[in-house]
Amino acid sequence: MSTSDELLKWHQLRQAGAISEEEFEAAKARLLSQAEARDRPSPLSTFLNPQDVDAAARQWGLLLHLSQFLGAVVPFAGLVVPIVIWQLKKDEYPVVDEHGRVVMNWILSMFIYLAAGILLTFILIGIPLLFALGIAALVFPIVGAVKANNGEVWPYPLSIKFF
Repeated sequence: MSTSDELLKWHQLRQAGAISEEEFEAAKARLLSQAEARDRPSPLSTFLNPQDVDAAARQWGLLLHLSQFLGAVVPFAGLVVPIVIWQLKKDEYPVVDEHGRVVMNWILSMFIYLAAGILLTFILIGIPLLFALGIAALVFPIVGAVKANNGEVWPYPLSIKFF
């Protein structure tokens, strides 16, 4: 039902004596404020072009995947920086929340696989497993970053779904 139809209904109720003048004015104010809120553009839409939002979200997704490599430069940065990017940008860009979940699932899975590989080195099977994990830790973020730049969310193979 449109706002004008609602107002007409309330006006007829007031004319019939079913509601008081105060009730009519309160209902009218409520209906008009709801209609104004519904018709008002969001604050972001007045400043950002939808293509710009999409490009920015893709860029943040790309950075989120590639930030895993910071651990090679600064200890634990490959863990901390993706978490920080994810938490700061997930509300602004919903797709970054999806990328953040994928990256964190992979990081946690990688730690589990790393621990298992280290334990299995005592029976020598862990050495090729650690080598394969190293290759996956190099390739998966690159593929995820390329897919994020193309606007896709790519769940890393072998990652356990924690989030």
